[in-house]
Amino acid sequence: MATEAKPSTRERLLGAAATLTYRDGVDIGVEALCKAAGVSKRSLYQLFESKDELLAASLEERASDFAATLLPAPDDGRSPRERILHVFEQVESQAGAAEFHGCRYLAVQIELKDQNHPASRVAHRVKANLTAFFRAEAERGGASDPDLLSRQLSLVFDGASARAGIRADSLTGLVAPTVAVLLDAADLH
Repeated sequence: MATEAKPSTRERLLGAAATLTYRDGVDIGVEALCKAAGVSKRSLYQLFESKDELLAASLEERASDFAATLLPAPDDGRSPRERILHVFEQVESQAGAAEFHGCRYLAVQIELKDQNHPASRVAHRVKANLTAFFRAEAERGGASDPDLLSRQLSLVFDGASARAGIRADSLTGLVAPTVAVLLDAADLH
């Protein structure tokens, strides 16, 4: 009979930071984070230099899940166009969930404003990786200007995530046709 290991103090803090900052924003207090994790402030500061470092570590820990959820598997046999559209299909699917509040990495950058904040640096890198994915696929698909197309796709991704996150719009039937227009204009195969 296997017993489930109790999450470590570090894991509980990272989970609380991820949940609370995504739902309530980065201004969540240390006391609320510690209470949600069931740990003392002392424990937090033994494990992390600051709340800022905790937030950065929490974002870093979720970066691979973010990519795995959005991006298609490498060499999955689909065309670059289909691979790009896959990302937007995933966003559309996620946006329908009640707990969807937009892209956590974009939200952190907007809330913090400080590009040198540890969490902002993590968020910037994660978002740059998404743009790099778009660029690689655009180049592979013979787009007329892969740099421009990748920036446009990132703009649509961020705008769609933000608008769906604040419930300003439904992405159903909106995002894929918008992206298709961009892909057609860029002569992406």
